[in-house]
Amino acid sequence: MRNIIYGINLSADGCCDHTKFGGGEETVQYFTDLMQDVDLIIYGRKTYQLMVPYWPEVAKNQSGTKTENEFARTFDAIDKVVCSRSLHNVEGNARLIRANLAEEVLKLKQEPGKNISLGGVSLPSELIALGLVDEYYFLVHPVLVGQGRRLFDDANFQESQNLQLADSRTLKSGCIALHYLKHR
Repeated sequence: MRNIIYGINLSADGCCDHTKFGGGEETVQYFTDLMQDVDLIIYGRKTYQLMVPYWPEVAKNQSGTKTENEFARTFDAIDKVVCSRSLHNVEGNARLIRANLAEEVLKLKQEPGKNISLGGVSLPSELIALGLVDEYYFLVHPVLVGQGRRLFDDANFQESQNLQLADSRTLKSGCIALHYLKHR
């Protein structure tokens, strides 16, 4: 069965609002490397609309830095699934899931292939609560923002989610890359 991996940038005080702090080249490279073992991305509407059409345009025009262009090409080549009841259409290599979230995502996990990447905040909370997320990649930035959306503010977990640390490393920027596995 394929693993669903969840990756997100966080401030040191737990903010996950991308408008509150920047990432830089090293962050972009971190997520490009993470995508090397992925052949499907799952997003909710908000994250999908944040990422598309921005990154496909960068891929098409090669309008970013070398690192951003590499991420854009990698991102653009990967198939996407968007979980949304309000979107009517998606672009390119994306398709919609409108209902039966748990059933549909479980089907995706059972298909042959590489890892499935999960992004955003609300949708990951739902899938974590359903027990469908296998790995977590938290990139903690050395900044305190003091405001903004916090990771899992809206989560409604029935029980604690116990994780097992698989790896940690410090990047040159001072970011801490944490890799956790769902405790089995």
